[in-house]
Amino acid sequence: MNVYLDNSATTKPRPEVTERIRTVMDESYGNPSALHDGGMAAEKILRESRSQLAAALQTRAEDGEIVFTSGGTESDNMALLCGARARKRQGRRIISSGIEHPAVLESCKALAAEGFEVVFAAVDGNGAVCPASVEAAMNEETVLISCMHVNNETGAIQPVAEICRIKEDFERRMGKRVLLHVDAVQSFGKLPPLHGGERREQIDLLSLSAHKIHGPKGTGALFIKKGCHMQPLFYGGGQERGLRPGTENVPGIAGFGLAAALAAGGIRERMERVGACKKHLLDGLRAEVKDIRVNGAEQAPDSSPYILNVSFLGVRGEVLLHGLELRGIWVSTGSACTSRKKGSSHVLSAMGRSEAEAEGAIRFSFSEYNTAEEMEYTAAAVKDAVLKFRRLGRFR
Repeated sequence: MNVYLDNSATTKPRPEVTERIRTVMDESYGNPSALHDGGMAAEKILRESRSQLAAALQTRAEDGEIVFTSGGTESDNMALLCGARARKRQGRRIISSGIEHPAVLESCKALAAEGFEVVFAAVDGNGAVCPASVEAAMNEETVLISCMHVNNETGAIQPVAEICRIKEDFERRMGKRVLLHVDAVQSFGKLPPLHGGERREQIDLLSLSAHKIHGPKGTGALFIKKGCHMQPLFYGGGQERGLRPGTENVPGIAGFGLAAALAAGGIRERMERVGACKKHLLDGLRAEVKDIRVNGAEQAPDSSPYILNVSFLGVRGEVLLHGLELRGIWVSTGSACTSRKKGSSHVLSAMGRSEAEAEGAIRFSFSEYNTAEEMEYTAAAVKDAVLKFRRLGRFR
């Protein structure tokens, strides 16, 4: 049996999305900036895809701009670098946390080298940012807050609504605007949209990615709230409102639009199905394997049903990963963007996990295509592999 449990790294494109991309490549290959009919047809696809994303976000196109990018990493970079640099005369403090995606952390590092002050809010043992720590970090120099909605390693759902309230209160008190960027790469199309929430007006920038929702790789977007001035990161022909110049990836964008439209329907039903798989696997692991620790909260509303992070004490996660691979099971030890780097997970370290716990961590990430039978097979395979590697470890 082959079991794919690395859906936080990427997902298998839906057949409808693949067909849509192929059709656009074959039939609508004009440059969307061209003035002839071929260009107009391609430009129409871009408009339609923007509308599909706006609908999936439960917002309207006129509420802001949707700028297409190459993926979540570029969207995060654009949000932080373009947003902060445009406001450097208003202040130089940026607030984030130690559990963010490397795209955010490395952007913060680059801004610190330019003279910005980066403050990292505290994180609790379940991997959630502490709102009180965010509030304590706010001062008259603050120009930008960046936090993710769902952590890509642990599935911890972050207190975005509470951070929105803190931002709103601060702006009212200080008479100064602070940008709020939310990395929604692991929640868009999987959880109810943030823009459908009661504090949606406080979110200024929202990063999205296509290949996390059964769309194509190499395509993403950044939602920019109307009236939010951004300094360009690139320069060229002025496409995408001048913020992301260059000929647009029309086939990829068309696939993203369709993937978003398909993901927008039945979100809660999929959450229940996926959550049942997650629980089935966790129950199986607990029944079969001793000395394990779940990293983060286990259930909603504090945890995404799509991610389960477990530490197997006495076993190296990378070794266990390859042991499961031999049984046809694909998992990961953390973020795909840092999987080839040495060292423990920065997320688990920020949560206070020991080196042994971080070293033995495995991330199982699910999709609607997973089944209970796969979970039973995986739990049994994990048991066999863990027992084997623990025995080997004792005899070394």
